[in-house]
Amino acid sequence: MKTTGFIARRYLFSKKHISLISTLTVISIAGVTVGTALLIVVLSVFNGFFDVIKGFLLQNDPDIRIESVEQPSFLYAGELEKTLSGIPEITAVSPFVTGKALMVQNTENNKVVQVKGVDREAFFRINDLSENIVSGTADLSVRDGTLGMLVSEQLMGELNLNTGDEVSILSADGMRKSLTQFSLPRNYRFEVRGSYSQIQIVEGAAVYVDMEAAQRLFEVRNQVSGLDIRLKDPAAADRTKDLLKADLGEGFQISTWYDLQRPLYDIMYLEKWSSYVILMIIVIVAVLNIIGSLTMIVIQKNRDIGVLQTMGFTPADIKNVFVRQGLYIGLIGCVIGGGLGLLLSWMQQQYGLIKLSSAFIIDAYPVSIEVVDVSIVLAGSLLLCLLASWYPARRAASVAPAEAIRYD
Repeated sequence: MKTTGFIARRYLFSKKHISLISTLTVISIAGVTVGTALLIVVLSVFNGFFDVIKGFLLQNDPDIRIESVEQPSFLYAGELEKTLSGIPEITAVSPFVTGKALMVQNTENNKVVQVKGVDREAFFRINDLSENIVSGTADLSVRDGTLGMLVSEQLMGELNLNTGDEVSILSADGMRKSLTQFSLPRNYRFEVRGSYSQIQIVEGAAVYVDMEAAQRLFEVRNQVSGLDIRLKDPAAADRTKDLLKADLGEGFQISTWYDLQRPLYDIMYLEKWSSYVILMIIVIVAVLNIIGSLTMIVIQKNRDIGVLQTMGFTPADIKNVFVRQGLYIGLIGCVIGGGLGLLLSWMQQQYGLIKLSSAFIIDAYPVSIEVVDVSIVLAGSLLLCLLASWYPARRAASVAPAEAIRYD
């Protein structure tokens, strides 16, 4: 019976004396260990930041958004409403009207803002904005003949506004018509009913008004700019998107939460896997040591290889001996490095050992351990170790037994 595994362990972990070969083997194992641990920790941190950013964005972004391809607005009724109500994954639908407008309090305080008209009851079923009210209320109804408005804390500070102040809103279309028709622009008065605080990562905060008021402001009558949809599970967004595309046809643009912020999410993924490639250099350095140490073992054990061949070992068996040595180095490094990386990631996740600047939105580096990432790291490191053993194994298999025994 062939004992290639026993011979491989014997060559690799001989305790007779400490030599350059054994030193290189230890360095190789240490390199694989450190590289594997670092890769797991770094990828887990990137996953943590991705989850944090995604969480903040999903406070504003829906799981799915439906907009018209050809027109800026469309009618939400009839067949469209029936189709959405028949999809069990959908838990809430919030129509909205949105557009740019000029907010004016006086001649000095004015700013172009993104106005979003919403159905208050439907909107708060898909958005947690009501939990972030800083002052006042989220009342957007008509009170004493004046429309209500909800403004971000940042905009309140920029325009020096207070709850109860009144401002005028002029839409871009209204100003354009006033210039072409030589008439005064039609403006709408709103009362600031409350303010909210919400972390904005990509774009400025919107000004919220009642949807009917926004329809009059942007002159879209009973139509809407789009539909925000909340699902039972955000992970089902792509599957639901495909279903909606099949039902609604090409006239509607359907975007998932990922599509809405695709450039940002793509950059984060690019940074994550770029870091993976860069940190794999550490493992590659260890792999070079594996090539060196195994090649020196082949040279040192040249006579032994010849004897083994005369005893009936085939070139494939000899090659297997040295491939197994690369496998053992990779397994030891991956097990120790994987365990260390998972331990450090878990400790950071549970105890927040490494803190962030107090100015950041969280207090410690976020960590999210994903099985797929850990598997990719371990498989990549082990594969490199196996590849490193290919050249020494091929060289060992090509040794001529007669020549090895004669001269050694």
